[in-house]
Amino acid sequence: MPFFSVVIPLYNKEDFIEKTLKSVLNQTFKDFEIIIIDDGSTDESYQIVSQFQDPQIIKVQQENKGVSVARNVGVQYAKSEYIALLDADDSWYENHLFELKKQIILFPDAGLYCNNYEVFYKKNICRKAKFNFHYNNNCVIVKDYFKASIINPIAWSSAVGFSKEKFNSIGKFNTDLKTAQDLDLWIRFALQFKVSFNPIITMSYKLYVNNSLSKNEFNNMRYDFITSYSKEEQLYPSLKTYLDVNRYAVAIRSKMNNEIELYKKLEKEIDYKNLNFKQKILLKFPKFLLKFLKRFQHYLISKKIYLSAFK
Repeated sequence: MPFFSVVIPLYNKEDFIEKTLKSVLNQTFKDFEIIIIDDGSTDESYQIVSQFQDPQIIKVQQENKGVSVARNVGVQYAKSEYIALLDADDSWYENHLFELKKQIILFPDAGLYCNNYEVFYKKNICRKAKFNFHYNNNCVIVKDYFKASIINPIAWSSAVGFSKEKFNSIGKFNTDLKTAQDLDLWIRFALQFKVSFNPIITMSYKLYVNNSLSKNEFNNMRYDFITSYSKEEQLYPSLKTYLDVNRYAVAIRSKMNNEIELYKKLEKEIDYKNLNFKQKILLKFPKFLLKFLKRFQHYLISKKIYLSAFK
């Protein structure tokens, strides 16, 4: 039985899947299987995957049912005790599985193992993820996952590992959610288990790859996800802070997209003590100014300057 089962959900990623798959096969830690769930791709994605005849690779095709179903099916097929997720347009560096295993050996009782990662804002513009806690070069148990994740989340889908048993025990990916499925799962992990973090960067995420969901659909779905934790956030102040920062982000997008009713609901539900000064000011800005600032932020990114509401 391999140590890791690598689960890759695949849907119309013909431009990326070859590089993604090679990044797994090039790992220094070799004890793994790869489970690719093709979720009804209509491009050449599956044909590209089919060219790989490595016995470590298991290929499964299904009708398009969404990424949550694909990931759950992949975990169900897994022979290993430990799962490592990888999206079909992301890439691992060759040390990824080695560094995940390091955490598992150090913290066998943890529920979620998180490697550090970096974000590509454009094809040639990359920035390290930034977290809201102090750490050095050692793997650690994160004392407060929610507080630590209000800038960038400690857990990123293509940078985490977990045991199949614990994943099943908390209810798997919620297939009713069409967005924020990963954030939802990490919250449930953090509420029930310890979360560990490895500061070594082992993967890259391509933020510039387009999201297929429309803005209206995305904002309303994200609101439903946030409100689903209304009871839990009353018990955990740091979860309330984490969700208020998410409310702020959805409120900004809602105002820019003329979703005024949704914006007003979110504004009322935010405890402003959980926002910094810049976020409070931005929340009151008119739509035209927010759009200008967004365009200006993209311009600065093109010049390799990154500014956000957290700076």
